[in-house]
Amino acid sequence: MTAVMANGNWDPALSRLLVSLEEARQVLPSSEEEFGFLSGLLQSKELHALVKVHNKIINNGKDEKFHPTVSNSMQIALDVLDVIAPKATSNEDCKNLFILLQKPHIQGLLCAHDAVAQKDYFPRLPEIPLEVDEDEETIKIVQLVKSSEPLSGAQSVEPIVGATIKTDEQTGKIVIARIMHGGAADRSGLIHVGDEVCEVNGINVEGKTPNDVLKILQASEGTITFKLVPADSKSGLRESKVRVRAHFDYTSSTDPYIPCKEAGLDFKKGDILHIVSQDDAYWWQARREGDRNMRAGLIPSRALQERRIIHERTQKEKSGDESKIISLCSVSVLPGCQSPKSPRCASKPKTKKIMYDTAENDDFDREEIATYEEVAKLYPRPGLQRPLVLIGPPGVGRNELKRRLIATDPDKYKTPIPYTSRPPKHGEVNGKDYFFVTREKMEEDIEASKFIEFGEYKGNLYGTSAESVKSLVNAGYVCILNPHYQALKMLRTPQLKPYIIYIKPPTFDILKETRNAAYARSTFDETNSRGFTDEEFHEILHSSERIEFLYSHLFDEVIVNADLSVAFEQLVRVASKVETEPLWVPASWVQ
Repeated sequence: MTAVMANGNWDPALSRLLVSLEEARQVLPSSEEEFGFLSGLLQSKELHALVKVHNKIINNGKDEKFHPTVSNSMQIALDVLDVIAPKATSNEDCKNLFILLQKPHIQGLLCAHDAVAQKDYFPRLPEIPLEVDEDEETIKIVQLVKSSEPLSGAQSVEPIVGATIKTDEQTGKIVIARIMHGGAADRSGLIHVGDEVCEVNGINVEGKTPNDVLKILQASEGTITFKLVPADSKSGLRESKVRVRAHFDYTSSTDPYIPCKEAGLDFKKGDILHIVSQDDAYWWQARREGDRNMRAGLIPSRALQERRIIHERTQKEKSGDESKIISLCSVSVLPGCQSPKSPRCASKPKTKKIMYDTAENDDFDREEIATYEEVAKLYPRPGLQRPLVLIGPPGVGRNELKRRLIATDPDKYKTPIPYTSRPPKHGEVNGKDYFFVTREKMEEDIEASKFIEFGEYKGNLYGTSAESVKSLVNAGYVCILNPHYQALKMLRTPQLKPYIIYIKPPTFDILKETRNAAYARSTFDETNSRGFTDEEFHEILHSSERIEFLYSHLFDEVIVNADLSVAFEQLVRVASKVETEPLWVPASWVQ
């Protein structure tokens, strides 16, 4: 800071900002990261250069030394080309200069220079009409340059240069219905929601429909002049900072209810969206995160999308279209143990059953309506690693992927030691193979919700405690878990901040081919003495569909395990990314 302040060439305004920022550092509601970013920005050479250019331009009339040397650089360049053209074939320097001066970027730069030097700025706005009848209400006249922003719409709402209009139901007047963030109307700061449109390019719009106004706009060239009666409320647009992850695909061109298809914003499931306005109960304004297009687009609000999903599922249930409804009935089994052979609701496991405490977790396996989830960036924390959670159907290969990852660095990757109520077998060590406790103690801890998952096998309880996961994280290890998918809701907490990786099976043919080629042993057989059957392959796929239907909105990554070596390479890359890159997480995790 001192070094920067000592620089005599530094802009005084930036210096004052830096001093004020430092003085207010302790009282500003900001994190060290935010303060560091703002401080670095104010000290950057790029910003300093921009401020110098800005000051030179606004002081053009006051500083006689600031003026262009020439205003016809493009013509000079053409003259130079004529001179060096005959020498371009024999002289290498002339050849390079000849090629350089013909490049579109150089010619564009010279044209821009001449336009600025000659003060030939576009557009040239016509003089604002001053004739106003004495009996008229207070009006404002706004001129905007017609751009390529959408000018078509449907029914009673039409977009105009980054805004929409409608007919007021009570007065029958044409009024501004919505201002699109980043559009021409928003950038002007002169048009507000509720303003009454009296004239467009001198044409009175009284008694006209929004479609009539649209035709006037479409026929206009260059600039558009609006005569408006200001609304009572002139509050400006305030852009929110909310970011969300979308949990569904959206294509505005196929949405029959969007006010204007051309103003819609398309996105895919998993995209991060910047919600800039939630003023409308049904249509939010948003941009894709990182999109340089300043104009926002319309997307369905959370409430609207939830209503659509409920309506769609209700219609499917009424029509009996069972092929499109994933069954919510399925057998739950503890990972690594024998599972039933049939995925049907009537099937029951032969040897064990998952025992989630339904009194405390009655929402397990209940279908959620996932639309948007508010997110924020989580930056890597030295010494505090995020757990990696491998989710997937039994038999998909999670155990082998976990084993291989841990083998790459056993001092870094750890998996929690499970608890059991059975007595130790010969050679087993307490605290190494299992934590051996009494059944009464395990039941007491289960009742107290101390286990992220638990189950019973041959009369003995088994489980993974939440505390064992926390202890590994606090010790600086990368905790690797492959729990039953119902454990997700207990694991996905602000305290653990897990990164959830879904291990997905390939299609039936590839699944069967790759497993048989690798002589994979069936995880549905307690002895692991045989390969998978076709029925078991189908069960893996059925279980996968159900997991995706219920929990896909919780996944951070999807890895298709068609080839084990390829899937493992992907897993290693993901593990590295989680350690080194800032990633989007639920907003509550960083508050």
